[in-house]
Amino acid sequence: MTARTDLPTKAKRTVHPLVAAFVRFVVCGGGVGLAASGALVLIGGRMPLVLANALITVVSTVIATELHSRISFRSDRRGWRVHLQSGLTVVVSYAFTTGALLVLHALQSAPSALVEQTVYLSASAAAGAGRFALLRAVVFTRTPAPSDAPVLARQAVVIAA
Repeated sequence: MTARTDLPTKAKRTVHPLVAAFVRFVVCGGGVGLAASGALVLIGGRMPLVLANALITVVSTVIATELHSRISFRSDRRGWRVHLQSGLTVVVSYAFTTGALLVLHALQSAPSALVEQTVYLSASAAAGAGRFALLRAVVFTRTPAPSDAPVLARQAVVIAA
């Protein structure tokens, strides 16, 4: 028997690097975000909500930055400078999540945990999209490989003149 060769071959699809990085970012950030959400439920009743959210934001940012550096953006940039730059992007996340929770508590004096978590996770997702763009464009930018050829040779400058 011979193998059938008339079957169409499946075209190999490649995923755009930006899409792949975003999917990895969502998985890593989403996992940390869900853990942070659970932590907020656990400690939110023991201290003021704003303080609890600040503490959780700092801890989850350090964890997420390491994951994003290694997994999401596959960057070789590490260290405190990266954490500081990434931490600055979290100011927006903190403002979104805290503002959303404060508005919720202003509208409902005692919202259920489900409603509170829905608001928190929605605000986190909105802030996360903006954070992805900033991290990709500023913090984890890829520097171009140095070229062996000079940028402008003397001959090019003379010809251009």
